[in-house]
Amino acid sequence: MRIALGVEYNGAPFFGWQSQAEGQTIQDTLQHAIGRIAEQPISIVAAGRTDTGVHALEQVIHFDTAADRPITAWVRGVNAFLPHSITVLWAHPVPEEFHARFSAHGRSYRYLLINRPTRSAIYAGKVGWFHAPLDVAAMQTAAQYLLGEHDFSAFRAAECQAKSPVKHLQQLDIRRQGDMLVFDISADAFLHHMVRNIVGCLVYVGKEKYPPDWLAEVLYGRERSFAAPTFAPDGLYLRSIKYEAKWGLPQMRNDTILEELL
Repeated sequence: MRIALGVEYNGAPFFGWQSQAEGQTIQDTLQHAIGRIAEQPISIVAAGRTDTGVHALEQVIHFDTAADRPITAWVRGVNAFLPHSITVLWAHPVPEEFHARFSAHGRSYRYLLINRPTRSAIYAGKVGWFHAPLDVAAMQTAAQYLLGEHDFSAFRAAECQAKSPVKHLQQLDIRRQGDMLVFDISADAFLHHMVRNIVGCLVYVGKEKYPPDWLAEVLYGRERSFAAPTFAPDGLYLRSIKYEAKWGLPQMRNDTILEELL
């Protein structure tokens, strides 16, 4: 039997998603909790890996098991063995053809950035921070150069394992709400560190280190060294994963959590 789960987590206490020998990753923690309910070792597959300190409003995973359990056991039962920083939101049986990663056809992220002279104590670990004033209009102009299908090698981490750097960026919206800048980014898929590298470049434009069309030069240069440093992970949230309706996965409305931070 193959089961899909929707999972929410605060990434601050963990060393990222990917399983490591020393543990303390989100994958290791979930596998242990699910294994307690299944009463057998469990290996899970995620729609996408997140870095240390990155959060998720709805990560999607799947696993295979011979254990026959009521669907509620994969939610309430698994949650009983998880720390408060990870929560299973829903569980749904899926066909063996379903794959959390390869069946997905879109991912959406949000980055929250406090833009004021002093960092936030209340939202520490939950938002990024930049001290100098940022020109949002210039950032919005620069963002337009990245929309569409491109080779995003300039925004790719050296350790990225993706087979191709070509991705289709469908959305890159930036707005200011008080002291908070909100970046909404959607694509068919993302490269390792791609969102944080894009945010870093937009901040360079916003602080007037470079004009908006500099982002086009970075993009077409296809060299990571041309771009800005990778921005902090604290304000990055995996918002949602898109799948075809045929899989019957629950449709979550989770943006209200982020709106509370604005």
